Amino acid sequence: MLQIPVRLFILMGVTASGKSTYAAMLADRMDATYIDADDYHPPANIGKMAAGIPLTDADRWPWLDALATQMIIPSGLVFISCSALRRCYREYLTSRAGMPLHFIYLDADRLLIAARMAARDGHFMPLHLIDSQFAALEVPDGHEAASHIDINASKHAVIDRILAAITPLI
Repeated sequence: MLQIPVRLFILMGVTASGKSTYAAMLADRMDATYIDADDYHPPANIGKMAAGIPLTDADRWPWLDALATQMIIPSGLVFISCSALRRCYREYLTSRAGMPLHFIYLDADRLLIAARMAARDGHFMPLHLIDSQFAALEVPDGHEAASHIDINASKHAVIDRILAAITPLI
């Protein structure tokens, strides 16, 4: 049976897991398109997060809809940074893709994420929202098209792990 190559990859995980960094690095390395889902948050969502208020499903659905509309426009490989914390969000994005899509779950514990957030400047997500991110997270299981990548390593080691996981899919 011939496998249809995957061209849409969503790097997912909690805040400060490196979604934007790794998606941009992969897009650059593979001459692909990079889409940052944060660019599709309406101002009200960014305002809530900046004020330390966790987003609800009602906040997230219009954002996911805007992202889903944009993610299928580019041709070729596409790397998207998107939290996609809940399975229903991933199922929605998969259904809207209309083509094979693969999630890359950037796995880290709370201590590593807290350290990364403390070192980060200029991001709208405050440190105290970590707990809400982990509470909302539904880790992809074996029924989803997803790779689990341990990010407790150097950036280049993480990129190598991601490439090892996705190269057979492309």
